Amino acid sequence: MQDELPACPVETTLLLISDKWKVLILRDLLGGTLRFGELRRSLGSVSQKVLTANLRQMEHDGLVHRKVYPEVPPRVEYSLTETGKSLRPVIEAMRDWGSNYQAERAA
Repeated sequence: MQDELPACPVETTLLLISDKWKVLILRDLLGGTLRFGELRRSLGSVSQKVLTANLRQMEHDGLVHRKVYPEVPPRVEYSLTETGKSLRPVIEAMRDWGSNYQAERAA
């Protein structure tokens, strides 16, 4: 990412993953490489346009790797870069917090 980043590290993190879809893309790609269609199905109601825009931004930011195979029709796979994989503890902390919150609300 060549753009100037905020001075605050928390703001930097939010800048990179603040969108709902970006967090869910990270969640799904933590399980391994996925093709575009697989990723779209796993996310549910995301439009093709929104998913494409988020993947492009995440690729630009160095979180996602896009691999295009020279086939007809073209096959494209998405995976996390090492930087993207380093967000695992953040995503797992969000999952754990959400599970605890759901349990408290259900009680």
